[in-house]
Amino acid sequence: MTASDLVALSPLILLSATALVVMLSIAIRRHHGASATLALLGLAASFASLRWAASVTPRQVTGLLLIDGYTLFYWGVLLALAAAVVLLAYSYLEHQTGHQEEFYCLMLLATAGGLVLVASSHMASLFLGFEILSVSLYALIAYLHLQRLPLEAGVKYLVLAATSSAFLLFGMALLYSETGSMQLATLARFYMGAPNAALGAAGWAGTVLMLTGIGFKLAVVPFHLWTPDVYQGAPLPTTALVATISKGSVFALLLRWFHPAGSLAGTPVWWAFVIMAAASMLAGNLLALRQNNVKRLLAYSSIAHMGYLMVAFVAAGPLAVQAATYYLLAYVITILGAFGIMSVLCSGEEECCELEDYRGLFWQRPVLAAMFSAMLLSLAGIPLTAGFLGKFYVMAAGASSALWLLLFVLVASSTIGLYYYLRVLVVLFSSLPEDHVKVMLPRGRVPAGAGFSLAVLVILLFVFGLYPAPLWDLIRGISAGIG
Repeated sequence: MTASDLVALSPLILLSATALVVMLSIAIRRHHGASATLALLGLAASFASLRWAASVTPRQVTGLLLIDGYTLFYWGVLLALAAAVVLLAYSYLEHQTGHQEEFYCLMLLATAGGLVLVASSHMASLFLGFEILSVSLYALIAYLHLQRLPLEAGVKYLVLAATSSAFLLFGMALLYSETGSMQLATLARFYMGAPNAALGAAGWAGTVLMLTGIGFKLAVVPFHLWTPDVYQGAPLPTTALVATISKGSVFALLLRWFHPAGSLAGTPVWWAFVIMAAASMLAGNLLALRQNNVKRLLAYSSIAHMGYLMVAFVAAGPLAVQAATYYLLAYVITILGAFGIMSVLCSGEEECCELEDYRGLFWQRPVLAAMFSAMLLSLAGIPLTAGFLGKFYVMAAGASSALWLLLFVLVASSTIGLYYYLRVLVVLFSSLPEDHVKVMLPRGRVPAGAGFSLAVLVILLFVFGLYPAPLWDLIRGISAGIG
């Protein structure tokens, strides 16, 4: 490995070193504020090094990682999301009994796994990224292990994620035996029907097994059943991390894998993604209709949003990658804001996530209620928000590839989804009953770090919804050289 390779990997190296420093600081002396500060400083240093890494890219580091503009863009997004999770988690964990410091070490490792996934160009690095991410999430989901729901959610995720990893690994073995290669770009050419590149029965069986593992991480139908239970049981900062960093890194990997060599249209893999997209949009929105727990409602909503992303993914041409990237960015900003507001509101020994807990919130905490409303409106795809433009670009990508059936499902399911988002909005602005005595949030101010994080997310929500040109130009630039 050369000096230039080390420079290209500097964001990943700094992030991993930060996790080690946080772990050593915990061993020397426990201090919640110090651990959170070290995590933030490490994330800031890693983010700053992206510019240094850009000076030597594009670069293939060994046969495992490809560092280019696409990789650095997603690395920046994941690092920024991790910093926001740290700020939100600090105020949340302050009110929890037990050890708080290890949360930041595990969160940094999960983020490092996401960075490895985004840069993967080889099945070995893909599997390592998956496992670093998954093993960290096992502990993060069950972090409040003295409570029943987090422990139950952690065990469920452990069993299902370990099983999906076994499927993924066996699928890799079958594909390697069939193709003789572990490079993702080579595998993509087999799927796209390149000359002298035909898959046999073992290859297609391996593909099915790999899609099972990846589908589990994305929580698309039919691999979605873990999502509501894990979202409900996990601590709110962990739920935010699963919904953003975990899903974002896996989807970035899919774009890297399948879109460098041309269109998948008409291939068996393409049809598999089409079916998953349609089923996810319909099932996610229909199952969310009757949910009275806000975390479960947003879990089913996330299944539907992964279906929307799949519409852009299966479309052909450069617009598909750009639309998928824009929508993914709009989604992670919105869902992180929604869970972030909930984590601030539920800063206590017990989370308040039932719909009735939010009744009349506007009359108690108008600013937080307005922020929450903006996030819900963006998830619903209402104009002036990033969610609206993201959905518009997805529909444009689908129309450019004549995916009319998927677009019909998208419009119909989005209309269904509008109902349950409005349910939450109605509760937020309802008048308080006379006998209402429960106040779920202390009357004090929102913690400074969490307040700053939420304010930035709300600003980005409207900036990307009203003035998308700079972000769109940036995405178009990094998408042009994908692969």
